[in-house]
Amino acid sequence: MTITSALVLYAVLWFMTFLIVIPIRLETQGDLGEVVPGTHAGAPENHHLKTKAKITTLAAAVMWVGLYFIITSGVISIRDFDWFNRMGDAPATAPVDGTDG
Repeated sequence: MTITSALVLYAVLWFMTFLIVIPIRLETQGDLGEVVPGTHAGAPENHHLKTKAKITTLAAAVMWVGLYFIITSGVISIRDFDWFNRMGDAPATAPVDGTDG
């Protein structure tokens, strides 16, 4: 895994997790009964974004480490997702000692 792909994987995990975490424990103006005139009752009053960003960073880091080890160890490869056999057979590997067979 290259550095670029590792960063992209972390960024995707972070944003997906953040979009899941944002609505958790959200306090709206309607919930608190203090709706500002001209705003929607569902507008957030207390969103706690710093705390949610910290939780997201920690959760994304844990998921990234797990996916990093799965990807780099070869437990799951791209050929595992070739359900229609479009990639053909895997190429044969040469013996380690340098002989022909």
